[in-house]
Amino acid sequence: MAEHYVPDDLPTRIRHYIDGEFVDSVSGRTFDVLDPVSNETYATAAAGQKEDIDLAVAAARKAFTAGPWPKMKPRERARILNKIADAVEAQETRLAQLETFDTGLPITQARGQALRAAENFRFFADLVVAQFDDAMKVPGAQINYVNRKPIGVAGLITPWNTPFMLESWKLAPALATGNTVVLKPAEFTPLSASLWARIFQDAGLPDGVFNLVNGLGEEAGDALVKHPDVPLISFTGETTTGQTIFRNAAENLKGLSMELGGKSPAIIFADADLDAAIDSTLFGVFSLNGERCTAGSRILVHQDIYEEFCEKYAARAKNIVVGDPHDPRTEVGALVHPEHYAKVASYVEIGKTEGRLLAGGGRPDHLPEGNYIAPTVFADVAADARIFQEEIFGPVVAITPFADDAEALALANNSKYGLAGYVWTNDLTRAHNFSQNLDAGMVWLNSHNVRDLRTPFGGVKASGLGHEGGYRSIDFYTDQQAVHITLGTVHTPRFGAAAAQ
Repeated sequence: MAEHYVPDDLPTRIRHYIDGEFVDSVSGRTFDVLDPVSNETYATAAAGQKEDIDLAVAAARKAFTAGPWPKMKPRERARILNKIADAVEAQETRLAQLETFDTGLPITQARGQALRAAENFRFFADLVVAQFDDAMKVPGAQINYVNRKPIGVAGLITPWNTPFMLESWKLAPALATGNTVVLKPAEFTPLSASLWARIFQDAGLPDGVFNLVNGLGEEAGDALVKHPDVPLISFTGETTTGQTIFRNAAENLKGLSMELGGKSPAIIFADADLDAAIDSTLFGVFSLNGERCTAGSRILVHQDIYEEFCEKYAARAKNIVVGDPHDPRTEVGALVHPEHYAKVASYVEIGKTEGRLLAGGGRPDHLPEGNYIAPTVFADVAADARIFQEEIFGPVVAITPFADDAEALALANNSKYGLAGYVWTNDLTRAHNFSQNLDAGMVWLNSHNVRDLRTPFGGVKASGLGHEGGYRSIDFYTDQQAVHITLGTVHTPRFGAAAAQ
């Protein structure tokens, strides 16, 4: 096992970025940021409060109303977005090292996140240039067209599992459409978010367009959601937090886009390519340390292949390399924070009373320190079990048999969540019919989670509200104003004309 790697030039202080300047909290308050491998404090971060959010929103509001950004032509904004993408790509190695150090993600997976972040900026740079809107003509009478306008200050609240890349999902479309932003990153992982400030500054983004306030969700995040000058909130995170945001945004009737929790099923039919299904379902729940909203953490397997699947799946899970996140051989690294480690470990213990333990079951023997949990596989899990119903967000999977298509669908939809679904079958008719009947915002057939940025991303039920991705993001971050122009004589009823004569 390689010695734990610590990146050079780590900051000891992480500050806010408001109106083009790095600043401390008005109150001077801070919070500790931990390295998930050692659980030691490596930096203190400014703990944003209401007064810090007020300053950031004021800067963003001024940049929106008086600055050049919203009025720039799409091509001009696109040039800056492409410079941002260039900078992200140029720093890929450094970004990956910092992301791995801050989150515990394996370095090989962190590298992919940096490149995806760059691609998000390129994608939306292209999209806003190509964007067109409807125009409708009534010959000789009227022309109607849609005038699309940025809305104002967008509040962006992001999670800790792949922070830099998920920040780019929100920053790129919000900025591309001419809005200004206040970003509140997750308190567990503030390190990479602070890199955006310099990247944006060097790319020529005007001061005040991007603002960053670190802090706890119940303090900085709450103040951002409640601020009357923030008409939009885009949030990715846990479902109960999303419910709180929904309530707090109601008073000011804010636009909301929320991608929340998941407990996504992977359904393996008897005619599936078994080896491919095992590859995909292993990757689907154990990549990113299991800390992914779209994880296929409930695997439903047809009874005819159930025992064979469980045996092969467990054997592979036992061989997954758990270790220091910076070691390129590592496939599962350290969970993000000791609080989250304790939560996942508690579910492992619950699982031992609810299923047959086939692999894992706790801390790996060779890693006595840090937030490590071995890939854990439970079989014969009942539909009412907690590990079947509740989001664990770690390297833990529940496997359940089914007898026929109807039972598989009932088991798959037996969840309050509805984010993703994965279907494995070589029967084309079944594949389409089954997928369309799944309670899921996104479905992958004979594939793991590979996204096309043009498609909608979001869930149903407790997994979210609204969709982003492609033109759905453009719709969320803009107002669509209908403009009507009369070309001929206006035939309007003449109220009051008779009385005037």
